[in-house]
Amino acid sequence: MNAMAICFLFTLLVPLAGAGLALINAGLGRSRSAAHAMLASLAIIGVAALAYFVCGFAWQGSTELPAHTLTIAGKTWNWLAAVPFFLRGVALDGSLTSVAVWLGMLSAGLAALIPLGSGADRWRLGASCASAALLAGFTYPLFTHWVWGGGWLAQLGPNNGLGMGFMDAGGSSSIQAVGGLTALSIAWILGPRRGKYAPDGTPSAIPGHNAVLVLFGCLAALMGWLGLNCAGSILYYGLEPGRTVLVAVNTLLGAAAAALASAAVTRARFGKPDASLCANGWVGGLAAGSAGCVFVAPVVAVLIGAVAGILVVFAVEWIELRLAVDDPGGAIAVHAMGGIWGVLAAGLFAGRAGQLVAQLAGLATLLGFVLPLTYGLNRALDRFYRQRVAVEGERRGMDLFELGAGAYPEFMTHTEDFSQR
Repeated sequence: MNAMAICFLFTLLVPLAGAGLALINAGLGRSRSAAHAMLASLAIIGVAALAYFVCGFAWQGSTELPAHTLTIAGKTWNWLAAVPFFLRGVALDGSLTSVAVWLGMLSAGLAALIPLGSGADRWRLGASCASAALLAGFTYPLFTHWVWGGGWLAQLGPNNGLGMGFMDAGGSSSIQAVGGLTALSIAWILGPRRGKYAPDGTPSAIPGHNAVLVLFGCLAALMGWLGLNCAGSILYYGLEPGRTVLVAVNTLLGAAAAALASAAVTRARFGKPDASLCANGWVGGLAAGSAGCVFVAPVVAVLIGAVAGILVVFAVEWIELRLAVDDPGGAIAVHAMGGIWGVLAAGLFAGRAGQLVAQLAGLATLLGFVLPLTYGLNRALDRFYRQRVAVEGERRGMDLFELGAGAYPEFMTHTEDFSQR
């Protein structure tokens, strides 16, 4: 079997990461919005695939395809792919480019699923699909071209001698951080759920309704991440298929260390481990470990995961208390903060001269360009198509209001959260 065939087989596991995130988002939301969360997940994956097919890959391209370039100080910088829309002229024949299409389509859907956690219980189905189209059709492929399509961030190595250039094997930046920063934008635009904050700004606990879904989602996510990291390492960094064992070991160790670190922190602070925060820590470890999964030793993967698990616990609290941002699924802490830490950790531990500077350039691009871009696109969308559901939709639940039926019709209960703003 050649490397592209094995890469294709690993890519078949990636949808399990989407299934895991869908279960986690549904379980961490209210019971009266569970069916809505799962249907939205399916719809978002479908919309993202279509948007990526229409124009996403045209912006992303691959290292084998032509691109628009600029010449600055005698050096050529690649800034945007030059590929026709609708995959015209792209041979889907098992080549590197064709596998990049397949992995990119799934990765765009995975990134688009992340904001669903931050918009839980109040994000309209149609609005979430429109936002997914913007992310998969423009924001995601633009940044991903710079990282995986031979763009200027990847060229920081050969053009400026900064290590290997910006380095991200499994998508800590292009999938996790881009999705997490979009989640932050959505949470800002939607505002908190009614009843989440008292008039004096004190937050109220609104626990998720099904920890079993959440924890099972973690196991599904692991399988998807194994495929994602292994496929990305082969496709974008030319890893020999036999060495994917290292990638798989590092992926599992990072998730395990993160979950156990989250359990230790929550037990020390609250007297008992917190299931939802441990689940968030697990996924945070996956998100953080993706960037350097092929470049670091297993002991370093454990360290990166442990730091991610600790970071997620404190970031969830900081985002809720200090920023007053209501993020039911912890998407900002898990994916944005976890992804950013993973990108930074790859620079710290990869052991190549100048690598940290290249990673910092990527982080500056995420915070200085991607965040304003994704916020601006979603704010403009909100002007034309209101993203937040009506008050009655929150009171009745998203299932009944938008779908006409609940996920648990025999056990549906409504608590009154609308005496507070």
